[in-house]
Amino acid sequence: MLIREATAADWPTIWPFFHAIVAAGETYTYPRDLDEAAGREMWLLEPPGRTVVAVDDSGQVLGTAKMNPNHMGGASHIASASFMVDPQYGGRGVGRALGEHVLAWARAEGYRAMQFNAVVETNTGAVALWKSLGFKIMTTLPEGFLHPTKGYVGLHIMYQQL
Repeated sequence: MLIREATAADWPTIWPFFHAIVAAGETYTYPRDLDEAAGREMWLLEPPGRTVVAVDDSGQVLGTAKMNPNHMGGASHIASASFMVDPQYGGRGVGRALGEHVLAWARAEGYRAMQFNAVVETNTGAVALWKSLGFKIMTTLPEGFLHPTKGYVGLHIMYQQL
């Protein structure tokens, strides 16, 4: 697996799984009816943000991550990131590889910590992955997320000092 900078040419491959994940409404706080243009603008970041894709040996996009300062001004030393793995490639270590890549980027860029603002507590695979990579749940906002089938569930804020 290779992780490289995402390009505009990758978007047509990212959009179908990005759209399906967002429309399912189970893991992201994005509007479920997010259109393609708005999704592209939100995901393909300009510096100081960065967007990458994980690809296999044939160049097939398996997943993607975006990373950026979490805050501005006096708190701009805290990074954040978001991740999406094409469900057909789930369980193959794509999320872990992207997570490790993002943490290495944040360290290299001089960030002092990384914070995830909204990890849905029912997204147990993601919560377990982030914990295994050193993140801690700092707090949970009770009923902070309206899950389409489970009703109101908690929304974790996760953190790792770098």
